[in-house]
Amino acid sequence: MYWLSKKRYIIGLTLPTIIIYSVYIIIPIFIAIYYSFTKYSGIGKPVFTGLKNYQRLFADGTFWISFRNTLIMFGVAFVLLMVVAFFGALLLNQHLKFNGLSKALIFSPAIIAPIIVGIIWVYILDPEVGILNDILGAIGLDAYKQQWIGGKSLSPYSIAIIYFWQQLGYLITIYIAGLKMIPGDVMEAAQIDGANERQKVRYITIPLMRNTISNVAVLIITGVFKIFEIVQQTTGGGPNHMSENLVTYSYSTTFKNGEYGYGMSIATLTFVVTLIITGIYLAFAKERRE
Repeated sequence: MYWLSKKRYIIGLTLPTIIIYSVYIIIPIFIAIYYSFTKYSGIGKPVFTGLKNYQRLFADGTFWISFRNTLIMFGVAFVLLMVVAFFGALLLNQHLKFNGLSKALIFSPAIIAPIIVGIIWVYILDPEVGILNDILGAIGLDAYKQQWIGGKSLSPYSIAIIYFWQQLGYLITIYIAGLKMIPGDVMEAAQIDGANERQKVRYITIPLMRNTISNVAVLIITGVFKIFEIVQQTTGGGPNHMSENLVTYSYSTTFKNGEYGYGMSIATLTFVVTLIITGIYLAFAKERRE
């Protein structure tokens, strides 16, 4: 395998991947950024307009609603997934009865297409046909019935819960993989020294899993800012765009309204916000490691 260490072979093996990644990821990003500075309907030639799309963006009330909703989804999903997935992994990493079945059941939502996930939760949360309000009514809790989706306030929270349900098992699997990489003799030494379970988690498990935790955090950040199908299937962004997030608003502006340039400015800003939040988290995580 000596030949694998030679630079020309390394370049030759990675070049196809670099080309494909550039063609389908890097180049489209720069194309979208370019279109964000133009007036373009998707037909004909784009007309360069400078910063007009961004000036319009910051004066657009619907954009700020979608931005607020996206931040709500991010905040709720990030906290729940980081905490619940970690402690769920700790639990499922134990040799418990029905452990394999539990892992399979928890992971199963991750393999369901997001559009199907949306359909499932419509029949749970919809204020008219959903079973949640029916159950609340059946047990005498009519006062707690809510417009869980499709309303003006609870939709982003509900969508965050749906995303949490879908992604929990996948992130637990990543955490479990990280737990398996912790040397067993380290835990045995801690146990011999008299450390309890809480101390082992705080002083051994978390420090040794910082890279895994950072990877999970980045996956959550990028995932939440890409939520599309769940919103489209559960609320369609309504009523009157009150449940839009940045991705769905960019989609409706671009493909429904035919404002390609303006839609790309929303997509570009979404990309920038995602990079900023990811960068802040990674910088914070690096500082904590040092």
